[in-house]
Amino acid sequence: MPPAATERDGSESVFRSRPVVAVLLVSAVAVALEVTPSLARFRLFGKRPSHEPTVAVAAVAPSSSVGESQLGLETTAPARAPGAGKLAPEGAQEARALEQAPPVPLLDPSGRALDGFFAALQKTARKEPSAITRIAHFGDSIIVSDYVSGTLRRKLQAAFGDAGHGFVLMANAWPAYFHNDVSRYATAGFNVSRIVGPYAADGFYGLGGVSFSTPPNVLSRVGTAESGDFGRNVSRFTLYYLEQPNGGTLELSVDGGAPSELSTAGSVIASKTHTVKVPDGSHTLSLQTKRGTSRMFGVVLERDTPGVVLDALGVQGARIRFMDKQDDQHWADQLQLRAPNLLVYQFGANESADGFLFPMVDYHRTMRAVLSQGKKALPEASCLVIGTMDRAAKVGDEIVSLRVMPDLLANQKQAALDEGCAFFDTWTAMGGVRSMPRWVKKGLGQADLTHPTGVGAEVIGTWIFRALMASYESYKSTRPAE
Repeated sequence: MPPAATERDGSESVFRSRPVVAVLLVSAVAVALEVTPSLARFRLFGKRPSHEPTVAVAAVAPSSSVGESQLGLETTAPARAPGAGKLAPEGAQEARALEQAPPVPLLDPSGRALDGFFAALQKTARKEPSAITRIAHFGDSIIVSDYVSGTLRRKLQAAFGDAGHGFVLMANAWPAYFHNDVSRYATAGFNVSRIVGPYAADGFYGLGGVSFSTPPNVLSRVGTAESGDFGRNVSRFTLYYLEQPNGGTLELSVDGGAPSELSTAGSVIASKTHTVKVPDGSHTLSLQTKRGTSRMFGVVLERDTPGVVLDALGVQGARIRFMDKQDDQHWADQLQLRAPNLLVYQFGANESADGFLFPMVDYHRTMRAVLSQGKKALPEASCLVIGTMDRAAKVGDEIVSLRVMPDLLANQKQAALDEGCAFFDTWTAMGGVRSMPRWVKKGLGQADLTHPTGVGAEVIGTWIFRALMASYESYKSTRPAE
């Protein structure tokens, strides 16, 4: 449930004084220069690196306020950044190792954690009518930029068929929000509440963790990819929205054709979907608010063909426990409307920054609560936890892994196994302690010592895909097709 708004006290006046504000501004700039590789040449402290991998994301501090913030920028779909550029020799060797077995297998002591997913995948592989295997991939900033999730989507679609891009937000809730293989545009003016704040008073955020409250004359457009091998076709667009008393009216049109209206008004508050069917092919859906205020969450692109769909559901600045800020019934409704066969959870970058300030016993408990909610809403679905990457920091003249890493990984793994989920140990696959500094030197890790480059994300995504396929082959050998 969302927290109540925090009360202000007289101490706020201290923080509004000019000297304090000046110090805070200078500190914020210094921190930004230190953690943003593209600004490395302006750093006030530390070494300015001569080679800087491309940075996909930046840290965002959660906000504890209740309400909405307005998106002041247009949403566009920029070209994918080139990743790390030219790889160091060790990085090139590691990238070539993509064709080999992953460094670690999926951990699944029960041998049944992925049965529901694999059963659906078998039907998709047999090309049964309407056999779409759906994956909901939740995560933090890595997934916001479709890193790892984008690779996993493409690998699975190449092997089993492209059944559509999946879920995308109405507009960029964060500047770093990006999805491969889909075209997107939105005007400025969307008001948003997010599970990282500002919070929605009712706890309704939809599948992607973001609620869009839209006044009249705001436009969102989503369509198939204009180039490449994936995301080039769609058979239906499905809008996820909230029906509510005094809901507004939307105008929808396909490929610039005649518009149709959709009212989001209803006698009670309820999670709803509206589907626009099109001939399978290249199309764009435009959605413009006309009258009143509408509450929307996102649009799904799918096809009427067997294949795989992977929804990349990243929230910048999120910890896995933040997913529990959703109203419980609303969250269950959203999951059941989407009905994924596999729930994937990939968090840890922000928890590692918290260190031990959030006790590990509470981390374990809250993570289990989130995993349990997903299993309760979708008892037939499978569950996979992808362990966090290594995260490092400069201590004196040394770069070392954060002390919390072994404890964080141990609790991620134990919570996954306690809830009957499979687990992939990314940290061990990377090389364990101090692996991130080595990845940065290879061009696989970003200079922030936290995130992968595009090539590094490709490595991790391929590892996960190959680990899944190894377990899938084992499943097929022991369980006859239904």
